[in-house]
Amino acid sequence: MDAVIKKLMPKSEYLEKPVTDRPDQAEVEAAVRTLLRWTGDNPDREGLVDTPKRVAKAFLEMFNGYDMCPAEELGRTFEEVAGYDDLVLVRDIEFHSHCEHHMVPIIGRAHVGYLPDGRVVGLSKIARVVDIFAHRLQTQEAMTAQIANVIQDVLNPRGVAVMIEAEHMCMAMRGIRKQGSTTLTSTFTGVFKDSPEEQLRFMTMVRHGSK
Repeated sequence: MDAVIKKLMPKSEYLEKPVTDRPDQAEVEAAVRTLLRWTGDNPDREGLVDTPKRVAKAFLEMFNGYDMCPAEELGRTFEEVAGYDDLVLVRDIEFHSHCEHHMVPIIGRAHVGYLPDGRVVGLSKIARVVDIFAHRLQTQEAMTAQIANVIQDVLNPRGVAVMIEAEHMCMAMRGIRKQGSTTLTSTFTGVFKDSPEEQLRFMTMVRHGSK
């Protein structure tokens, strides 16, 4: 499978899991204890004694995207599509991510479409790719581009369209403290990039059935 993926996709950054030298459990828990003290609380009080262990476990779950390769998720495709070559759209993919600037949540939905060129991928794989990138420290702009680029590089479709709309807790919980405001980003490759009509069709289909 790895050989097939490498042949289909020359860009190696999607194949390499971006994991460096991780600290051990004791170092992680010590760091959390330091942060608890920084807040002004007592890490030894009853309610916080097990918090460092819980935080370490939660981080493993929330940031497990660093241990996964999005290209591998897209590696298995299907050619028996009865000649279908029109837009495939997976809409309203809910996700939770974390801002790389403040490490607070980003909560949103992704809409991903592509125009196949003889091969399609299982629909759940598209959602899985969104989750993999979401479960890393992110900016919304980068995440939008990453999703589009890996689908384009692996599937080599005639075009990819990605739209993300999300609320950033770094705006809602701190700083300007504006709750309810959302950020919208989009990116297009191939036919979508060259055709305003295809962009409009994608956006219309997203908005027609969006929650």
